[in-house]
Amino acid sequence: MSAPEEKPVIDLNADLGEGAPDDDALLGIVTSCSIACGGHAGDATSMRQTLIAARERGVAAGAHPSYPDREGFGRRGGFLSAAELSGTVVSQLAAIRGIAEEEAVKLAHVKPHGALYNDAAADAGLADALCDAVIAAAPDLALIGPPASQLEASARQRGLRYWREGFVDRAYTDRGTLAPRSEPGAVYSDPIRAAAQALSIARDGQAVAMSGKSVAVPAATLCIHGDSPDAVNMALAVRAALNDAGIRLLAPGRRRP
Repeated sequence: MSAPEEKPVIDLNADLGEGAPDDDALLGIVTSCSIACGGHAGDATSMRQTLIAARERGVAAGAHPSYPDREGFGRRGGFLSAAELSGTVVSQLAAIRGIAEEEAVKLAHVKPHGALYNDAAADAGLADALCDAVIAAAPDLALIGPPASQLEASARQRGLRYWREGFVDRAYTDRGTLAPRSEPGAVYSDPIRAAAQALSIARDGQAVAMSGKSVAVPAATLCIHGDSPDAVNMALAVRAALNDAGIRLLAPGRRRP
């Protein structure tokens, strides 16, 4: 008798601890979260509160470091050079890791935020500096980033575990990169549209770009931004669509090898 076919599986993550009002509700929907650790948002109190809430909900938790740019919410590109980056990332990771240890939370991953995420995806020097900072401060954690990027190449060269990510609430360009937030339609607020994109990425490894072209987005985890318009309803719609399609939701670090 043949073994039963296993259901496809994917993670649903949210960026939390950024001062948005829906963190608690999102923790009841997602399977992992990335917690702001002082660069673009967050402080010791918010890190502790979010880590405790994630632990109590059974949600895998990770660090969400960024450029040290609270005024611009970490969304201004080119904020630091590669040579300047390491210290701030190491500091942010040390801050959240210390609190996580105090609260008996085992961190699972590191996911850069905003402009740092996008810059490191395209710039080999920044990607190398970011990966070296992760190795210095948290070599046991996986790194989350976009597929087929400089960041993925650097992580794999260094032996870091790497989880490819797709986005349910952002539009894609024909190159498979995220459309700039400044472009009309780049940020979704429609739960139906977010659910359709989540299902397409999870089932087919593809998304429909703003031009209408299909682009490859192979992903182990799907992101919904905690500060997106109507984030909770979008997350609910995404989870329902994935469940209806027979796709299991589970954080990558909790899957069997």
